[in-house]
Amino acid sequence: MRIHWHRRDLRGADNAGLRAATAAAADDDRPGVVSVFVFDRDVLTHAGPARVAFMLDALDSLRDWYRDRGSDLLVRRGDPRDVLPALATEFEADGVTWCKDYSGLATDRDTAVRQALADADRDREAVHDAIFHKPGSITTNDGDPYQVFTYFSKKWHDRPKPDPFDAPTGDELVDVSDDEPLPTLSGLGFDEPEADVPPASPAAARERLTEFCADDIYRYAERRDYPADDCTSRLSAHLKWGTIGIREVYEETEAAKFEVQDESEAAESVQEFQDQLAWREFYTQVLFFNPEVVTENYKTYEQAVEWRDDQEALQAWKDGETGYPIVDAGMRQLREEAYMHNRLRMIVASFLTKDLLLDWRHGYDWFRQKLVDHDTANDNGGWQWAASTGTDAQPYFRIFNPTTQGERYDPDAEYITTYVPELRGVDPDVIHDWPTLSLTQRQQAAPEYPAPIVDHGERREQAIEMFEHARGDS
Repeated sequence: MRIHWHRRDLRGADNAGLRAATAAAADDDRPGVVSVFVFDRDVLTHAGPARVAFMLDALDSLRDWYRDRGSDLLVRRGDPRDVLPALATEFEADGVTWCKDYSGLATDRDTAVRQALADADRDREAVHDAIFHKPGSITTNDGDPYQVFTYFSKKWHDRPKPDPFDAPTGDELVDVSDDEPLPTLSGLGFDEPEADVPPASPAAARERLTEFCADDIYRYAERRDYPADDCTSRLSAHLKWGTIGIREVYEETEAAKFEVQDESEAAESVQEFQDQLAWREFYTQVLFFNPEVVTENYKTYEQAVEWRDDQEALQAWKDGETGYPIVDAGMRQLREEAYMHNRLRMIVASFLTKDLLLDWRHGYDWFRQKLVDHDTANDNGGWQWAASTGTDAQPYFRIFNPTTQGERYDPDAEYITTYVPELRGVDPDVIHDWPTLSLTQRQQAAPEYPAPIVDHGERREQAIEMFEHARGDS
């Protein structure tokens, strides 16, 4: 008998760890798998209400999946170092499997759990599952981890991808039941999220994937940067929590590519989406080999970057009250949906670090609290890219102009007015010109919407000076 410890793999199908557990259990005198989820306070400390709400919904779905097959998902609270050996003893299990995670917190915890299971004389197996290629398996010719995405991506696309794993049958699962209810948000110490959290289940993920691959994936390359189109997969939270497996996602995208193999633009659009899966693995590798990047700059400057300390400006950014319409729309979408369109993530991150001159860590921490799809590797990589402190990052002198970004990617202000009601009914040209309007013009157009809190042109020059000083150029 084996125990499978679910963490960020909240599904039965296409689960490499669960499949490894059933395979190992088949060789035992008492075959079968018992599955458990452990609410670990040390991990929950880093969570936000929206993510925990999504996780609880996914766990509820996973528990139903097990019960439909004559088994159950055990629910425990505590330190996995104590819970898992005790559970192995209770069920006389020969070993424990789980799917690997690659953050510093996760790897440290896994090392401690392995030792605890070894002390209890139990087998332990951590299985590669969440990404295709293990960190360190795609390297330069010298064997070093890639620091430039383009080169990493080429090898990523060239490597073969395994097929999805079959889900275990009821005969491969132990007939067990657990009356322990799932905890509530408040029981875990969290308030209700202010955002509407999307449904979390493999069924919801597959439905979203099927819809995306039937239509939007063929327009992805052309329209993904236009937030009003919403031409994105919206699978990020499902991949974060593993309510769908990466192999299943890739297989579906390959099928979509096959459907249009004679249409080069559509096929290239599918590959553009697959590039985003490669980015996910690139940043996972960066985090694995550089766990300190969660709190430290990846890139070393000669001098410290002299970020400003301006709590009032930071709060205006969080509240979506900066007076830059495209920025405020993105920040308000985050509050309302626990999600933000990827183009907007770049825009608001650039604004925080290059217009407000505030440390990227403030933004990363806010995203960690608010995003339902927060992933340490992806979010840290994105923030350090925007701040010009990361690997393969935006050059410090290339600074997003928020006005230009709004004009280019939301020309009719459709996205902006969805989330900034004060500007509804205002001419799009006026909305995009907002930072340069006179006080009288702003009062006449939208008296309840704030004036810009900074001058972009001035702050752009200050940002360049700040980074040149850090580089030792001045």
